[in-house]
Amino acid sequence: VQLQESAPGLVKPSQTLSLTCTVSGGSITTNNYYWNWIRQPPGKGLEWMGAIAYSGSTYYNPSLKSRTSISRDTSKNQFTLQLTSVTPEAAAVYYCAKGAGSILLYDSWGQGTQVTVSS
Repeated sequence: VQLQESAPGLVKPSQTLSLTCTVSGGSITTNNYYWNWIRQPPGKGLEWMGAIAYSGSTYYNPSLKSRTSISRDTSKNQFTLQLTSVTPEAAAVYYCAKGAGSILLYDSWGQGTQVTVSS
């Protein structure tokens, strides 16, 4: 399975950040697969943001839940993250990753995409 993130690259403060992960080599509806968004701000560790399961169920990091939405387009084999009201602290490398049977362990990662927040 291969994953590829796409994002605008530059977002202004207070705007909504939208990222898409395109999956190839496997279906996002495959039983027991979980599709995750993870980010890494500069100089910091990885932060799990949320996930959408093969069933369509969603899971969110409680600290981001009020501003985060994950959805999917099964016809395109894509899943999308929206993060509202971004601040400069949202600047990070964003990754999508696949988990098999869990949202805690990942066996496939996208290459990551850099997002900058600036006016």
